[in-house]
Amino acid sequence: MNETLSLFGLSTTPLELLSSLLSVITVWLNIRQNHWGWLFAILSSALFGALFYQSKLYGDMGLQVVFIVVSFWGWYQWLSGDDTHDRLPVTELSWAGRGVAALGWIAGFIALAWFLMMFTDTDVPFTDGLLTAGSLVGQLLLSRKKIENWHVWIIVDVLYVALYVHKGLILTAVLYGMFVVMAGFGLAAWRRSMDGLHEADTAMVLK
Repeated sequence: MNETLSLFGLSTTPLELLSSLLSVITVWLNIRQNHWGWLFAILSSALFGALFYQSKLYGDMGLQVVFIVVSFWGWYQWLSGDDTHDRLPVTELSWAGRGVAALGWIAGFIALAWFLMMFTDTDVPFTDGLLTAGSLVGQLLLSRKKIENWHVWIIVDVLYVALYVHKGLILTAVLYGMFVVMAGFGLAAWRRSMDGLHEADTAMVLK
């Protein structure tokens, strides 16, 4: 899985290629609110964990383990639905919820950056810590179908492009550039879904 391949002039490996393919399928299914996306998320996270270990991106490697755990939880959330056990709807955070998410990102960044500096040989502890914490926040918001998850992913994915170029993971950098575009589509699609639900609720009230 570590043999060097050339794809469209880019140097890659079968491990990076398969991880990227599974991730694209994951995001596409997430946009469509299809619960099978969580299965592909688990598979892609396992493969990316191995890839990031090889590149000494230990924060991202550890994040993949957390992603696998959160993916099982998210899969359950999407299948079990809301309090009435209907399909889990797309909703948005309150201002207080957004504040908690932002504080969680900051706290996670500080803790992870310190850990990476003290206990690993990574050369990008601050960047790795910042993006690892942000990705965890995004994944948790995705699990509860909060529309703000797409805002988080857009920010994180743009920064990941630069990090992966720095690490020589060019195909992964291209992949995350695609993720920025897909996150934009996801935000628009989920916004339409949420607006449609609000219109349906309004119609029910008016009847």
